[in-house]
Amino acid sequence: NAAMADSDIGCGLGTMIFDGQQGKVFKVLGATTNGTSGNQTFGITFGTLGCDGTGTIDSAQKLALFIDGNLDNLARDIARGEGETLATLAEVWGIQEADKATFNHMAKENFAHVFESENVTSQQVFANLNTLVAQDPALAAYSI
Repeated sequence: NAAMADSDIGCGLGTMIFDGQQGKVFKVLGATTNGTSGNQTFGITFGTLGCDGTGTIDSAQKLALFIDGNLDNLARDIARGEGETLATLAEVWGIQEADKATFNHMAKENFAHVFESENVTSQQVFANLNTLVAQDPALAAYSI
């Protein structure tokens, strides 16, 4: 019974350790373990720790990976409504040049919703941003 990548926290050592556990506490512990132990790249490379390195990366996965690797810088940029990390997020998201200012403004105005807690995960940030994009008439076409 091998653990497979958790839809919230991905694959890695934390996913293996907390396999079968339920609830937010175990999700947070698993995500923290995955993030701090730096083992996901190993798992993806060698197909271990519940990771599968053969799958196709879709838009949602690209965004989630980008957000995960840049969470602190992204928070700073969203708070300001500008910056290199926010610009790169818009690029990865596929936001057209004409809509980037709207995207940046929407993210800045909704900072407290995007980063709803001090311990927010990258998956939550992605989900929150995607919800806001879907609700914005000018950006709804970009929702994933």
